[in-house]
Amino acid sequence: MHLYEVLRRPLTTEKTNRLKDDMRQYAFEVDMRATKPQIKEAVETAFKVEVLDVNVMRMSRKRRHFGRRVVYKPAWKKAIVTLPMNQRIDLFEGV
Repeated sequence: MHLYEVLRRPLTTEKTNRLKDDMRQYAFEVDMRATKPQIKEAVETAFKVEVLDVNVMRMSRKRRHFGRRVVYKPAWKKAIVTLPMNQRIDLFEGV
């Protein structure tokens, strides 16, 4: 898998903003096949930062109702990346 296929999009919610401010942790939606070393390398090359730790979790699919019809939103993978205290990702600042 190519490095630029690993990261899908950054996640910006109230919880991820609090993690960013308090503990220097940034959240991304990543490809389902991505591993921790691939995620670490992708973040380090894309944002020119050092990554201390990577936590990964699989988010289960969600059921939605459209009238009587039931459809499912697909499952996805979330990665939380921890950076040292002297570094930050500018993409998230001011959001």
